[in-house]
Amino acid sequence: MTAEGRRRTVPTELAALAAGVTPATIRKWVSRGKITRFGTPQRAEYDLDELYELLSRSPRSPRSD
Repeated sequence: MTAEGRRRTVPTELAALAAGVTPATIRKWVSRGKITRFGTPQRAEYDLDELYELLSRSPRSPRSD
């Protein structure tokens, strides 16, 4: 979360763009417990800080697993 304590969330397509992966990979990461899904049943959203944290622990090139 940001310093103000608020999440910066984005929809699936923007999360995928930010991570350099496909939307299907974002959904796969959720099902594997790598990131948290926020939003409503009709609109999935993902926390950018959580996504960037995951990417910082990963190898340089994005992977789908």
